[in-house]
Parts: sequence; structure tokens; C-alpha cells
Amino acid sequence: MPRREFLRVGLSGFASLSLPGLLQMRARAGEGVSGGGERTAVILVWLRGGASHLETYDPKPEAPSEIRGVFNAISTVVPGMQLCELLPRHARIADKFTLLRSMTHTGGGHPAGSLQMLTGDTDAADKEKPVFPDWMTVANFVRSDRRKTLPNYIGVNPVVRYDNFTIAGSAYVNPAYGPFSITGDPNDPHFEVPNIGLSDPSQAVRLGDRTRLRAALDRVDRATDHSGAMRAIDEFEAQALTLLTSPSARDAFDLSREPDRIRDRYGRHQWGQQCLMARRLVEAGVEIITTTFDGPLCGRVGNWDDHAVNHHVFDALQFRLPYFDQAVSALIEDLHARGLDKRVLVVVTGEFGRTPRIERVASSGGGVASGAAGTVQPGRDHWPRAFSQLWAGGGIPTGGIIGGTDRRGEDVIARPTRPGDFLATLYQHLGIPASEIALPDFSGRPNSILPRGEPIPELARRG
Repeated sequence: MPRREFLRVGLSGFASLSLPGLLQMRARAGEGVSGGGERTAVILVWLRGGASHLETYDPKPEAPSEIRGVFNAISTVVPGMQLCELLPRHARIADKFTLLRSMTHTGGGHPAGSLQMLTGDTDAADKEKPVFPDWMTVANFVRSDRRKTLPNYIGVNPVVRYDNFTIAGSAYVNPAYGPFSITGDPNDPHFEVPNIGLSDPSQAVRLGDRTRLRAALDRVDRATDHSGAMRAIDEFEAQALTLLTSPSARDAFDLSREPDRIRDRYGRHQWGQQCLMARRLVEAGVEIITTTFDGPLCGRVGNWDDHAVNHHVFDALQFRLPYFDQAVSALIEDLHARGLDKRVLVVVTGEFGRTPRIERVASSGGGVASGAAGTVQPGRDHWPRAFSQLWAGGGIPTGGIIGGTDRRGEDVIARPTRPGDFLATLYQHLGIPASEIALPDFSGRPNSILPRGEPIPELARRG
């Protein structure tokens, strides 16, 4: 958005912006994104609760036993890059991704850490809901194309909440640009996505007749609507109708169309099939996809929050990492095999890492990966001072390591990166000029979509 448009929007005030005005502003902001006409995409794999960097992407085999844990580090196909021994599939394709080992921020609670990573909020305090819109909603606002059959932002087990806290949302952006949410287990043989496609062609005919009848009855209201808001609502309804009646939309979500060998490679479990659906959706033209890895595959409490009161951290990781290893490595390999790796960026991260020093306290209850209540077991607490991310695809240089932590994994000692840099890199990949776009908040004051942060140069697209 040009700077004079930034000022015009700020001075006009949010209340004066009709829905068509918002749509027009979004269209202007999106002019020229992804130069050369190529429509890039992002798949965010979100590890709700915060994964231990020491047991995934930043092992410390030379650290004292109270730091390094019980698992060994293994070599990968990239000389000098080591991973936890529970990630052998990652190790075999390490030349297809880059590790960032130097993410750091100040949000020590799950809500604060998530809001820092997803919205760029720098406040270290937990909040019940976002003050700023998440990057996914903003990107959808800028890039959404109402002519497309599928929504441009889809959450396959979406990033929305942490317990009673909302960790992602539209804030002051029109909520229509939030995710189209897919919930449930795609590996369940009875799984289906509601409101996508009609199996009976006669239903589509009847629906069209009813829509035309209602449009005729509403024609007077629309004829007297000088603001154009009703016309904009009509466009959203037309999108919904297309989604409901389009066979191609239904097919995009239909995992049964995949060969058994592909489904098996991803893993016949929830996380594997979530990643497979994400690949099908980017292939069908969706540009912003989030998928959360949580639930039963995590262990007793259903997330990566491996305090000793929740999980025996090493039992939990030994239980869940094989599912994680299979799903993520399959997604990366499949994107390469299909020639999507230049266009589709995959990022794997949570809100923070885990404490390098192992704690030992009593479990609050027994279950998968946790001893009976009262059992003293090892765990790791929250650690935002240093943690790791995986980046793959998107045309970025791969087979490398960015940044580093000290010998105990406690602090960043090389190439520190922050949530603003993370978000700037995502926006850059999507062709969004983040430093030039502002959106009005509820008071009408313009807010930059990225007040701080610079794209990480080592993760810039080649060519």
C-alpha cells in the first residue's frame, strides 16, 4: 500500500470503511505480490506447547547429563549437522531443509509466546486474545482472490487456542479473513469435511434455485444500497455457494484419491494425514495453511508441554517423535518430488523451546508417557531464550544451519533471530511488502502489519 494510502486510511477511521472499502484496500495492497505472477504458499506446522530443541534440532551430546538427556545425536547427510536419534527420516533428507537454531523472544507463557510468534506482539505478558492480527489472517486479507474455488487460508487442525486462551485471530481485521477450519482426524475412515461439495447433483440444482429465489426477493434492498456493502456480502455468499457445489473443491480434501503408498509414506495417523491434506491443498491453489500437531499422538496431556507434572519428557518424545519424523519428512520429500519446493515454504515451529536443565517432580496423573500420579519423573519447562525451527522448500537455500546456541542450549550465541524476523521472512516469501502496509485498528489508527523485524537473508528465495 502506498504511504499516502496508509495516511488516507488512518485519517478516514475504521468506522467509515465499508466492507467493499476493506476489500478494495486489500486488493490495492496485494497488487504485484509474488512477482512474475507466481503464487507462493506457506505451510506452517505448529507444535503446540513448545518442542524441546535439545531432543529435536539442536542436540547437545557434549553437555552434562542433566542437560543432554538420554538420547544420542546422529549424523545426517549434511556434514556437521546432527539431529536427535529419534529423527532418522529427517537425517536422510537433511539436504532438503535448513535449521534455524537461534530463535529467541521474551514470551515465557504459552499465550505470550504464541502471540509473539504469530502476531508480532512484543509484550511478555499473557493475554486472553490477540491485540494484533496473526500473520495468516493478514496474508489472507492481502492475497485472497474471491474468484478462487477454495479459501486461501485453511487450518487443518487450525492454530486457534491454547486451553482458554486465544493465540491466533483476526483482531481488528475483518474476521472473514480467518481460517476455513478443518477439524477431526483425517486418518479416520469416516472423516469428512462439512460444507464442501454436494454428492447429489440434484441438491446443487435445488440450492441454486433457492439462491436465485432469495436474490429476487432481496433485489429491492440491494437496489437501494448505495454503500455497496450488500454487493460485497453477495460476493462472499457466492464464494460459499461455489465451495458447496464445486466437485473440484470436494476432491481437494478427498484423501482417498491418493495412492496407498503415498498415504503410507506420510503415515496412517492424524499428523501424517494432516500433512498430506496440506500438500493436496497447496497443489489445488491454497496459499496459507496451518496444521497443528497435538492431541493423542503427543501423550497424556495432548501437547508438547513436557513439564514433569504432565509427561515423562523422554517417554513422551520417544512416543511422539516417530509420528512427527514420518509426517514432516514425507511432506518435504513429496513437495520436492512434485516440483512444489520452489513455490511452497514449509516451517516447523512452536511457541518456544524447553529448559536445557532437566527437572524432576511428581506427575499429576498417569497415562500415555506419564507415570501414575505422584511418580517422580523428568521434564523440561518453558524456554523462550533459545529454540529451533525447520525451514524447507520455498526456493530457499537448504542443507544449512543458521545461528547457534551455547554448549548447554541455554542462550543464542550466533545470529540471534526474533519473531519479527520470522514474520518478515514469511511475508517476504508471500510477496507482501510488510513495511509498506498498515491496517486501521478499532479506533481508526493505522497499524503497520510488521512494526519491527527484517527478513532473514539466509532464507531468501534463490533466483
